[in-house]
Amino acid sequence: MSIKDKLETAGSKIVDTAKDVGQKIADGAEQAYEWVREKAGATKPDVKPKMDVICSCGTRIGVVDHAEGDAIKLTRNDPTAGGVHHFIPISWVQRVDSHVHLSKNSEDARREWKTESKA
Repeated sequence: MSIKDKLETAGSKIVDTAKDVGQKIADGAEQAYEWVREKAGATKPDVKPKMDVICSCGTRIGVVDHAEGDAIKLTRNDPTAGGVHHFIPISWVQRVDSHVHLSKNSEDARREWKTESKA
């Protein structure tokens, strides 16, 4: 292997390492940004009534009735609700656009949500 080949190989390794380090720094910066937003109270999403609630797996698990404290109350008259209100923590919200997108899959969400007892 010539000196030129050795230099090219070393240069490629340096570039690859720099890309990996850059990605780790970007990931850490994003985590720090989210932590600061959470501590500053800037993470309350703009959840509105009648928005569909979609889990990370793509399954629709309900419709927003309204936000109530640190939870979202789902409507009880939605076919998926079984006639009762369900409550999901705001902390499960990954993002809000025209829908509320959760960071949990539907199986976990249904297992962990709080249910209002029938009166």
